[in-house]
Amino acid sequence: MKRREFIGFAGITVVSWPLAARAQQQTMPVVGVLSPESAAIPDVKGLREGLQEFGYVEGRNIRYEYRWSDGNFEKLDDLAAELARLKVDVLVTYVTKASLAAKKTTATIPIVMVGTGDPVAVGLIASLGHPGGNVTGTSSLGAAVAAKQLGLLKGAAPNISRFAGLWNPANVAFQTLQAKRPKTRPARWALSFNSMRQRHRTSLPPLLRP
Repeated sequence: MKRREFIGFAGITVVSWPLAARAQQQTMPVVGVLSPESAAIPDVKGLREGLQEFGYVEGRNIRYEYRWSDGNFEKLDDLAAELARLKVDVLVTYVTKASLAAKKTTATIPIVMVGTGDPVAVGLIASLGHPGGNVTGTSSLGAAVAAKQLGLLKGAAPNISRFAGLWNPANVAFQTLQAKRPKTRPARWALSFNSMRQRHRTSLPPLLRP
């Protein structure tokens, strides 16, 4: 199953819970979408297309409320609260920080997380097998593979002795976990690690200069 199809399947599974009640009221269900990125991200298009394959067409029998923070993670709490006030039927949240913002905002609206790093470690769910509460969805387990990625880098360039990691301190939940993983590297690699913080795209060029 392709990633786009899987995301659509996960979304429609949770959306179906409140759909029965909505059908009785003859009102259109509303999906809230919360992301720290912009409207251009392909995953949201995949969500719409995936749900459409299950018969849910935007503007016909389903409506979306989009909230984008355009890279500003600090805005996610306010945007999540805004979607909760709209009483959407389900919240689809992209990445860890947005999912945490949604969970903090509501304990009753179903939340479908997408692309979270380690949902158990950050407290989004109780376990992968039995998430509990109102949160479900998919996880990339990205934080867990950071050290393995470093191993691949060392294998491809065995002579390197220093490496740096860029991370956004505004996305504390996921990126703090991810930044910790390389520090558990084997001592035999003899690598030094430099953690470099950056909050916005505009700060990248100075950080990347030699």
